[in-house]
Amino acid sequence: MTNRCLYIATIKDFLSQNRLAILGALHNNYHGDALTTTDEAWIGEIDILQQVLTPWKNESAHVIFEYEIPRLGKRIDVVLLLRGIIFCLEFKVGQKAVLQADVEQVMDYALDLKNFHRFSHDKIIVPILIPTKHLSSTTIFHPSVYDDQIYNPLISGPDYLQRLILSVLDNEKATSSVTIDNWVISPYTPTPTIIEAARALYENHSVEDITRHEADKVSTDRTINYILSVIEQSKIQKKKSICFVTGVPGAGKTLVGLDVAIKQTYKNGGLDKENGAVYLSGNGPLVAVLTEALARDNRKKCQERGEQKNITESRREVREFIQIIHRYRDNMLAKIKNPIENGVVEIDPEKAVHLEHTGYGEVEHVAIFDEAQRSWTHKRIANYLKRGGTYGNKLKVPNFPMSEAEFLIWSLDQREDWAVIVCLVGGGQEINTGEAGISEWIKALNTRFKHWNVYISDKLTDAEYAEGHVNQLLKNNEKVTFAESLHLAVSLRSFRAETLSAFIQSMLSFRTDAADLLRDVLGRNYPILLTRSMDSARSWLRKKARGTQQTGVLITKVSARFRPLAVHVLAQDEENAVHWFLEDKTDVRSSNYLEDAATEIQVQGLELDYACVLWDADMRCENRKWNFYKFNGKNKWCPERNEDNQKYMLNAYRVLLTRARQGMVICVPCGNNNLTPEGFPEDPTRLPEFYDGTFNYFKSLGMEEI
Repeated sequence: MTNRCLYIATIKDFLSQNRLAILGALHNNYHGDALTTTDEAWIGEIDILQQVLTPWKNESAHVIFEYEIPRLGKRIDVVLLLRGIIFCLEFKVGQKAVLQADVEQVMDYALDLKNFHRFSHDKIIVPILIPTKHLSSTTIFHPSVYDDQIYNPLISGPDYLQRLILSVLDNEKATSSVTIDNWVISPYTPTPTIIEAARALYENHSVEDITRHEADKVSTDRTINYILSVIEQSKIQKKKSICFVTGVPGAGKTLVGLDVAIKQTYKNGGLDKENGAVYLSGNGPLVAVLTEALARDNRKKCQERGEQKNITESRREVREFIQIIHRYRDNMLAKIKNPIENGVVEIDPEKAVHLEHTGYGEVEHVAIFDEAQRSWTHKRIANYLKRGGTYGNKLKVPNFPMSEAEFLIWSLDQREDWAVIVCLVGGGQEINTGEAGISEWIKALNTRFKHWNVYISDKLTDAEYAEGHVNQLLKNNEKVTFAESLHLAVSLRSFRAETLSAFIQSMLSFRTDAADLLRDVLGRNYPILLTRSMDSARSWLRKKARGTQQTGVLITKVSARFRPLAVHVLAQDEENAVHWFLEDKTDVRSSNYLEDAATEIQVQGLELDYACVLWDADMRCENRKWNFYKFNGKNKWCPERNEDNQKYMLNAYRVLLTRARQGMVICVPCGNNNLTPEGFPEDPTRLPEFYDGTFNYFKSLGMEEI
């Protein structure tokens, strides 16, 4: 019996078996305690199908119960393989009403099979929702307008199901001579969202399990195993080590960090605080969204098992290993002598307890810093601590002498036995003033922490990493080990376009290969469209998204003139980001309503299925060069002369343009060319020339306009 499903049989064998024998087979293959409600549902499904499927009892067809969509933890109630057509049947036993969430659920199953199940790519897929007390059936149906051979979800009560299946077979002119072989053991290559993947990791899957398993390309497990070996070696040899994990946008750096944190913290089914790891991120929205998603999922699974657990308990458990970096940092700051004397940070024995092995460090041996390139420069953290902080930390530390990266290494260095830091570094991802990039970490290691072993990829020659000078910065450090395993070169985010990241980089840099790369992306069925109308953009997004696929509007935080387009900027509070990402289409706070636009601050590290990137006048293409502007809040855009700020503004668009997994539309507005009766511009802050150059540049690359 395959572990992909709980039961599979030919229709002939299924019809000849006793219902209790089939139920027994389902029980034998079910890993867990089947609840009474589960038994009732299975019996109901068996009874219905043993009546419905009789016309095909002598055909080469199969019925499959509880088919698992591998590695994503989803199960389809019943799959019917009949005359070369895949029927996905989702039963709602005892239910009469047709709910939107149920329709989306069965549609999701069909989309997952079409996109990720190799033996379903070229097959007709028919999702059918069956509320068992429903008293009618879909009578008009047609294949999807998306030309992907997926029917729009059909609805049927049990009494009409046989007739509906016959109608589909007749509509497709399907004959009994067509069969599907080995479907149940088809290779499966999913690329889940970061939220789905984190949930799967929490259930003890590996990163490579839940992403595409193409050994020649995907190297996430190799990277994880390398880091875990460094941790184990550091523990045995009582050494301090730091690993830099780098990669293209969407390559799985965050997943690698989460997986290391979980594997190091949860061992043999229990919590290992003695040798545990903590995943730290300065990305508040990412931490908030992941924590809430994992907590909700954890509570749901516990309740399904009959365990009592409230959402507060689930959140507390998740927060054991996912934390905001500022709180970790501030906890160490509370231990130092204040004021600082002679520019030297020292532990104050009256504020901290010295423990054997731990010394004055925190409990975790391993700290994983996500988006380590966003650690603060010395100037920014010194100014922050001088005024007493803004994150609830009222501690004032005048004359603070370190950058944030240096202080975080110092914090782990307080341990007297061993420690490991894992820095997850995105190239060209610094998006805030005062973010130091990877060079600040290297500088600290080259000067103050020469006893630390450094593990880093030898591939970091791109300008996005310390202006391409990483190897040069480390050439005199005798503790460096260059490891190819620490660079993730393949994007997992977009299953449609391997070259998307390369195209975005080329487009933003005005490279001559941008048009060729765009053609390659489009050829992989990843649409990148261009429009001047937000109404057209919204219409396209709503048309593209099916099931629970997520859409959203994205803008830069420097954007200022989006209100005339009926776009509202999402408030920066992290709770808003949680609602924006996690609520479904029935909630107006959801991104899918396309009313609130999120900024690069809120979406970095996360992703949507389809996105609209709304381009404002903050970054303009003029004579094949980007010019940068900031709005004065009243009546005009002012040139941005600061080169660091220009870099952050460019990186902001880089982040936004790499958030969509399945396609995006770029909206470059027309601006306002109306004149007042006196002959002056009606809106001088939205003149057409602010936008036309950018639009024309994108158009020249070959983007189709809608």
